Amino acid sequence: MNAYIKKTVNNRYVRYGLALAAGLLLGWLLFKGSSSKEEAGRHVHEQSTEQVWTCSMHPQIRMDKPGKCPICAMDLIPLKTSGGGDEAIDPNAIQLSKEAVALANIQTTKVSRKNPVKSVRLYGAIQVDERLSQSQTSHVNGRIEELLVNFTGESVRQGQTIATVYSPELLNAQQELLEAVKLQSAQPLLLQAAREKLRLWKLSDEQIAAIEQAGVANPLVEIKANTNGVIIEKIVNQGDYVSQGSVLFNVANLSQVWAVFDAYEPDLPFLKTGDRLEYTLQSLPGKTFSGKISFINPILDPATRTAKIRVETANPRMELMPGMFANATTNAPLNQYKNEIVIPKSSVLWTGKRSVVYVKQPDTENPAFLLREVELGPSLGDSYVVLSGINDGDEIVSNGAFVIDASAQLEGKRSMMNDEGRP
Repeated sequence: MNAYIKKTVNNRYVRYGLALAAGLLLGWLLFKGSSSKEEAGRHVHEQSTEQVWTCSMHPQIRMDKPGKCPICAMDLIPLKTSGGGDEAIDPNAIQLSKEAVALANIQTTKVSRKNPVKSVRLYGAIQVDERLSQSQTSHVNGRIEELLVNFTGESVRQGQTIATVYSPELLNAQQELLEAVKLQSAQPLLLQAAREKLRLWKLSDEQIAAIEQAGVANPLVEIKANTNGVIIEKIVNQGDYVSQGSVLFNVANLSQVWAVFDAYEPDLPFLKTGDRLEYTLQSLPGKTFSGKISFINPILDPATRTAKIRVETANPRMELMPGMFANATTNAPLNQYKNEIVIPKSSVLWTGKRSVVYVKQPDTENPAFLLREVELGPSLGDSYVVLSGINDGDEIVSNGAFVIDASAQLEGKRSMMNDEGRP
């Protein structure tokens, strides 16, 4: 048996087979070890680039994907990446992975110098031009026999009879006129005095001449409209007794109206008399009206903290009706801030006395952001003028600045709530 085994081992074909089997076994062991190392290295790399998500209110929360905080239900924010370092990144900068920037919807904008223009929005209504409003009064004491204008909103023409008044005093004055006509040759001044008395009661020369020719006194006097316009207030009714000077109607001429707007206190420095305003009306969509500011009320309303801004507008087609709501816009160039940097309002974080923005650090593989304290000028509506703290061409965060700041707070770096940063 031993001789057989020895003979079999000494066979060269058997030796070749054993050598081949040993080689295959050794290769398999080496390949398996290498694969395990590669897999372990790949696992370590994946762990090194894994994004950590946390809650700005509860930093003890750590998640491997975005979502809601299980304690307060706030949106989780990216904390930082544990790998992918960049030697060029400032040690005070907040570095996020490109995936975290995309998920947090962080957007940046390059700033530049401009000639800022402030857009001011005003709200108001159409009103009657007070200078074109008149009161229709009775010139004599008496009783209203007939009203020829019966309701508010009715149009009247200048010289139109709007009421008839019975007046005993007017009857006596007419009789005096007729007596003075009889004595005209002997006392001409008496006739002139009688005529003047009737003129003071607003009788026209034609009415006085008609009384003289008829030779009969008429106790009824007609009240004539003294302007063209619309009745905006009816005060008396037929049969009422009125005294001299009593108001019967208020009439407004609507051929020109006022657009009156409320300007808030911070906007007043950017408005001045003569500026042109464009405004629209809710009841007339698609139409734009314009006019110049004719008056700015020098007294501020203490309740609303607004001042009235008046714009005169011609109204030949009577489209503009008192009471219509109006929205106006005007663009006021800020000549004292020419060639200044302008940034979006969404970029600014306020901390009481400080205003800060985040600037993207250039020439880095992964996005990195540095906090900058800025001095703000006037507000331009959706943007601000920056007086200092940012240079022309800087790329600042225009959306998502709070997410970056929350990450800075969690890492103990400078943030809007921590000016010095944790050492």
